[in-house]
Amino acid sequence: MSDVPDRSPAVWRAIPWPLRYAAVSSACVLLVAATAYLALRLAAALAPLTLAVVAALLLTALLEPLVAVLDRLRVPRPLAALGGALALPGLLPGAGILMWQALAPQLADLPGQLERGWTRTRDWLVTGPLGISAERLDEVERQAAEYARDAVASPATFAPTVIEFLAAALLALVLVFFLLKDGPGIARWLVSQVPEGSRPRAAAAAREAWRTLGQYARGTVVIAAVDAVGIGIALVVIGVPFALPLALVTFLAAFVPIVGATVAGVLAALVALASNGPVDALLTLAAVIAVQQAEGNLLEPLIMGRSLRLHPAVVLVAVTAGTLSAGIAGALVAVPLTAVVYKAGSTLIGEARPPDQARGG
Repeated sequence: MSDVPDRSPAVWRAIPWPLRYAAVSSACVLLVAATAYLALRLAAALAPLTLAVVAALLLTALLEPLVAVLDRLRVPRPLAALGGALALPGLLPGAGILMWQALAPQLADLPGQLERGWTRTRDWLVTGPLGISAERLDEVERQAAEYARDAVASPATFAPTVIEFLAAALLALVLVFFLLKDGPGIARWLVSQVPEGSRPRAAAAAREAWRTLGQYARGTVVIAAVDAVGIGIALVVIGVPFALPLALVTFLAAFVPIVGATVAGVLAALVALASNGPVDALLTLAAVIAVQQAEGNLLEPLIMGRSLRLHPAVVLVAVTAGTLSAGIAGALVAVPLTAVVYKAGSTLIGEARPPDQARGG
């Protein structure tokens, strides 16, 4: 028992301590939830700025090793940062032009292949064991077409969106340069704004958060490339056309964990069904599942590190929440944001514990 007298009101002392604990805990949870909600609303209201900042952080974490190599070569830090920042706009357009020249003839035929694949699938759904009525499928197609028409912006609203995107991309590029050039100084300044007694914990959490972000950004690029190469080789071996475009779709879809890979696998199976028939479609689906299982169980722990892995249920919830909140952009940033918050929060909690509890004692 503590010797400090209880000076709380008599009514509060009359409440059983489990209820008092639950009331205080609930109030803290509600306060944190309200703060998070307001922060998300502010981020949504400033969506172009938010996306520019998030993209700049991810690209900085991805390019930091390149700047470190230039530093070791005694390149001045501003020039090294400029080289890292200009690497993306210098490489991506050239790679995009070369890829478009190689893929354009095949991409023109891809919608037709997907349509033929859906026609075969529709016939199987109507005449196969499921026995779905054609009228029901017509209604589903009509609703999907209406949803697609509503989702596509009109020219009057599309132009401002393009301008906002270009402005956000330019802002992100400038932020990448400053973060690569002055990142350590910016981090020290941010930590210095925390009360002095909490600075060691804040610095440790910031280091873990940044390490997690960099590991995630670089690991995702490597895993997406491996997925694309593995599935592309499988499609070539099976004899599915459009192997290169489908491998590109797989690479891009891999940046949305679980959901993106599923969509890419379905597209590949539809193309195989339209061109080669159900046997090759099943082989394609089996190859996609095999590559993804090998990536998830063998490659991802090796590249990402086991400490960074999130449970698939957490990933699905995060991607769903991000999609509902901010569409495709939200789906892309949901998982790295969840991983960063988790690592920073666990570091703060671990640093706040007494030494014997932090060690598990």
